[in-house]
Amino acid sequence: MALDQVDHRLLAALEGDARLSFSSLGEMVGLSKTPCWKRVQALEQAGAIRGYHAALDAAALGLGTAAFVRISVRFDKHAEFEKAVRAHPMILSCHATVGDTDYLAHILARDMTDLDEFLRSELWRLPGVERFTTTIAMREIKTAGSLAANAARKR
Repeated sequence: MALDQVDHRLLAALEGDARLSFSSLGEMVGLSKTPCWKRVQALEQAGAIRGYHAALDAAALGLGTAAFVRISVRFDKHAEFEKAVRAHPMILSCHATVGDTDYLAHILARDMTDLDEFLRSELWRLPGVERFTTTIAMREIKTAGSLAANAARKR
């Protein structure tokens, strides 16, 4: 789906506040309510909008320790590893990578003790894990960057 400027403005507005009414959203992008609704539906059907979510604060939920773990997995266990990762609540995100390791996982834990327990007792038990290295995040600089702004930037 080729996105035009109105689509980009719709996505940026929804990314900022997904609770906007179609009337308010339409006003922001120069459309009436019905055409706005139809555009949003088309963006949903095209997969540009994957869903609507509440932005939760990890620290407020008692998840104050963030780590990034580079993981190497046995060649024949990637599918099982990925299935286990998708099911594990402490793994916030995980990306297959190219380089020295196979995956990069973002882990959120209550504290260092919780992270240590996860690494020693749970991560090692995921299918095919051969080795991993962990980097602890000291503080968050940026989170939830704007996909809409990135996609709309000029080449």
